[in-house]
Amino acid sequence: MRIHPGLFSAVGKLPRGAIAIGNFDGVHLGHRALFAAARASARRLGGPACALTFEPHPARVLAPAVAPPLISSEGRKRELMVECGVEDLVAQRFDAAFARTEPRAFVEALIATGVAEVIVGLDFTYGKDRGGAVDSLRLALEERGVRLHLVAPVAVAGLVVSSTKVREFALEGRLEAASSLLGRALDLDGVVVRGAGRGRTLGWPTANVQMDPAQLLPAIGVYAVRAQLIEEPSACSDGAFLPPRLGPPLAAAANLGVNPTFRESGVSAEGKTPPLLLEAHLLDFSSDLYGRSLRISFVERLRNERRFPHVDALKAQIAEDVAHVRRVLAAPAGI
Repeated sequence: MRIHPGLFSAVGKLPRGAIAIGNFDGVHLGHRALFAAARASARRLGGPACALTFEPHPARVLAPAVAPPLISSEGRKRELMVECGVEDLVAQRFDAAFARTEPRAFVEALIATGVAEVIVGLDFTYGKDRGGAVDSLRLALEERGVRLHLVAPVAVAGLVVSSTKVREFALEGRLEAASSLLGRALDLDGVVVRGAGRGRTLGWPTANVQMDPAQLLPAIGVYAVRAQLIEEPSACSDGAFLPPRLGPPLAAAANLGVNPTFRESGVSAEGKTPPLLLEAHLLDFSSDLYGRSLRISFVERLRNERRFPHVDALKAQIAEDVAHVRRVLAAPAGI
């Protein structure tokens, strides 16, 4: 996938292209419908299937105090776009200056790329103070011979798919519901760092995954997950995005929480809630993971995190959790 760092860098480079526009956080089924429309139109027009997205997410610039957590990182979003057949990505930097762009100027910059069709959802808005909507966009595009293609919302079991609903379900621990809207498992990438080492002394060594603080996390609890080593991270070389190379999926039991058994209270001496920790025990796996990157895909929530009266009770519960994970993932020994 070719990367164009902004609309002005893409001037004249997308002739006869079809371009889908959006934030695309999570690349859920609704976003995939936009990309499918772009692919179909691109084949008809004889140009590339394109996408225009905004980085960072506009909410993190316009209202950082209330910006929602990100379902997918910038790199993961691009990786998913490649899977959806996007050939050219215009990654527009969103900052205070771009937020002041008048709707007409935005359309002119879009047309200057050479695209022949623009694909958006029915509720699409654009330009300063969201001053532009689909009706004005259609008129402005038609004046220049560019077609507007509107894509209807996608619904699953009667529920309209949205990034907001994905976040809501994830935060409630409703993984099956979140996955049904995403069309895939909720996942995150992180680096394995040294922890307290308690897992090894308990007989259940864990990989302590350092997470991006902006990343969406599911509800606190114990999960059946699949872990994959990121053998080679994603890269951008000569304007082309190269997806990461991943190892095979490994069955794992993961705890997302605050380790209440080993903490006297849920708050620090300063009254602050401790940061969440993600610890994954990879079944039948013993290689050193420190400093390596892992992708954790959440499959099923097994139970709430809770405090145990003593270490032996915790060890017994972990054994039950691991057995439960094997059943959920049908993981054979020696994976």
